[in-house]
Order: sequence, then structure tokens, then C-alpha cells
Amino acid sequence: MKTDVLIVSGMSCGHCVKAVEESVGGLAGVKTVAVDLNGGKVEVSYDESAVTLDAIKETIDDQGYEVE
Repeated sequence: MKTDVLIVSGMSCGHCVKAVEESVGGLAGVKTVAVDLNGGKVEVSYDESAVTLDAIKETIDDQGYEVE
């Protein structure tokens, strides 16, 4: 199990939080997703053998937010 904190720009409201949490949380291998809207951070705990960090970043990007 690995945990990473990603810096994400473009999130501004509760809908943004829900979009990121649901899309990333729906990936196989992702255990937890916690969005800090004010800090612009997304903490993700995941199984490295089931999902890559690049796949997580791409999923956030697909929702319209930029991972820095």
C-alpha cells in the first residue's frame, strides 16, 4: 500500500471534490481518496500492483483538473 499527496489546481467547490473522489475512488486498487479543497491537495492510498500513479493522475486530468 502506498500513499501519495498530489497538488491539484482547478478545484473550487464541492462538486469538484466529489468528481475527483468518485473518479479516483472508482479505480481498481485505490483504497482511499481525500481531497483538501482549500489546500489544493488530493491524498490517495493505493495498491501499486493494481494501479499506477500515472493512471491516478490521468483520471484527475480527465475530470478537468491539473495535477502539478
